[in-house]
Amino acid sequence: MSDQVSDIRTCGRPTKSGKPCRVRLYGFDVACGVHATEHDRELAQAYGRGHNEGLRLGKEKWSGEQRIEWLEQRVKELEALLDEASRVYEVDGDQVVEVGKYAYRWRGSMPLEVGDRVLLPENWLSRMKDGPGAYQDVVTKLGSTYRGEMSRILSRVSKQ
Repeated sequence: MSDQVSDIRTCGRPTKSGKPCRVRLYGFDVACGVHATEHDRELAQAYGRGHNEGLRLGKEKWSGEQRIEWLEQRVKELEALLDEASRVYEVDGDQVVEVGKYAYRWRGSMPLEVGDRVLLPENWLSRMKDGPGAYQDVVTKLGSTYRGEMSRILSRVSKQ
């Protein structure tokens, strides 16, 4: 047996014989053409307008959310293309890498790879966080979009 209930609506208003009218109703009608009053017709039209407006607004909202999602994805793609187009991998013969969110230069015999552990020179932030002296960190990206002065990596420690 099916879980769906078939809802057949009928007018139900009393006929001349006193029995309920069995004319089927469609859409938003509340009574058949014979029994419907002007108020019933206006009510059916109002229900229809409300239903159609709700559908239209729901469709606009759905397509608007879909468009936002598509635009966000497109922005990510374009940012990646722009990043790749402006990414520098070498400066004056030194390899450029990112360690965390900062760019460094490496002049070693073997190029660095993502995941290599390196020894970095002390800076004001590392001095506050880790104390005085050089500190270790991990190469996170090859190349950089940064164009300013870059510190040099002191040495390669190991692969992560």
